[in-house]
Amino acid sequence: MTEPARERILNINVGILGHVDSGKTSLAKALSTLQSTASFDRSPQSQTRGITLDLGFSAFLLPAPESIADKYDQIQYTLVDCPGHASLIKTIIGGAQIIDMMILVIDITEGIQTQTAECLVIGNILMDNMIVVLNKIDLLPPEKRAATIKKMTSRLRKTLAAKSKFGECPIVAISTGQFSKASGAENLSELVDTIQGALRLPDRYTEGDFVFAIDHCFPIKGQGTVVTGTVLSGSVAQGDMIEFPAQKVQKKIKSMQMFKKPVARAVQGDRVGMCMAQLDAGALERGIACSPGAVIEVPAAIVAIARVEFFKRSIRSGAKFHVTIGHQTALATIQLFGTPSDVQGTHTSVEYGSFDFDKEYQYQTEMLDEATLEEWRSEPSSSSSSSSS
Repeated sequence: MTEPARERILNINVGILGHVDSGKTSLAKALSTLQSTASFDRSPQSQTRGITLDLGFSAFLLPAPESIADKYDQIQYTLVDCPGHASLIKTIIGGAQIIDMMILVIDITEGIQTQTAECLVIGNILMDNMIVVLNKIDLLPPEKRAATIKKMTSRLRKTLAAKSKFGECPIVAISTGQFSKASGAENLSELVDTIQGALRLPDRYTEGDFVFAIDHCFPIKGQGTVVTGTVLSGSVAQGDMIEFPAQKVQKKIKSMQMFKKPVARAVQGDRVGMCMAQLDAGALERGIACSPGAVIEVPAAIVAIARVEFFKRSIRSGAKFHVTIGHQTALATIQLFGTPSDVQGTHTSVEYGSFDFDKEYQYQTEMLDEATLEEWRSEPSSSSSSSSS
C-alpha cells in the first residue's frame, strides 16, 4: 500500500544561530512559508525588547532531490530561530541539540562578534553541517559591496579553518530586505539552493522508545493542553499513552498537528504539537515526554567527557558544571576517573569513548589536556630514571 503523502515528507531541522541583531529572525521570515504558534518573536517580552528571547519555529517546503525521491516527495526545512543574547546561552544549546544543519548568521558590517564565536563553538561540538550567511549586504555602499564581500569571505575562511572543522563550508552573502529601504531581498534563492545542496540524509530511527523534547506548552480552551517540540527518538501516534516523567503523570494523545495540519503519526526528527486533556500547562513549560518508563531520573551517571578546545580553565574533581539535556539544565558535581594508560605521578589521562566494565579506572584530581599529555609522554619516565641511576 502506498504511504499517505504527508508521511513522505522528510523534516530537516535547520538551526539559525548568531550574534544578537545579526538578522536571524528576519532571515527566518524571508525564507518561511509555514509558521508555528512560536515563530518570529511573537511573545510580548520579545516584542517589547525587540530581540529574540526564545526559540522560534517556522518552515518551508522544497521538492525532494532525485537521490531520495523513492522515499520522500518533499523536504520540509524547519527553521529553529535561536536567540543571540549571551544570557540566553542555555536556550541556544537546547536549540542546537535538535537540529540537523546549522546556519551561522554574521552581520557583514560587524564581522565575527562575541556570540558569533560562542555559536561557532556550539556548532563545532554538535554539528557536522554548517552554512555561513553574510547578512545585511544592502547596508554596504554599492561601489564597495563586491570588494567587502570578497574580503570578509576570505577572512572568514581563514578563521573557520584555524578555529573549527568548517573551513570548507559554504558562505553565502545575502540581504533579507529588512534593513534598507533602498533595496529588496538579495541572493535568497542562492541560499535556498545552497541549503538544498548541503542536505545530508539523516538517520531516522522509528523503532524503540519515544522521547520528545518539549519547548512550549499552552492551554486551548475547550480542547486541552498542547505541548510542542521535536521527536528525539522513536515514533508516536494519535491515541498513544505518553509519560511526563518530571510530573510523574501519563496522558493519552487526543490529536496531533505539524504546522497546524493534522497528522496521525510523527517520527524522529519531526516537529509536532500534541493535545492532551487534563494536563496542567502551568506545571510544564519545557521538559521531556516519552513512552511510559522510557526516561528515569538518576542522581548520578557515568559519562565520557572531552575538553572543549576554547575552555582554558582547569577541570578538576569536585568542580560544578551545568549539564544540559534537551531544554533542561541541572547543576552537577564531577568526579574524574581515567584508565592507567598514561600514568605520570598521581595523574592519569582520560580515555574517551564508551565505559568498559572490564577495565580498571583510577581516580584523578584533574583532567589533563592533550598538549600536557604529549609533553609527559615525550619525557623519560621516573622509573627509567631511577633504574638508570
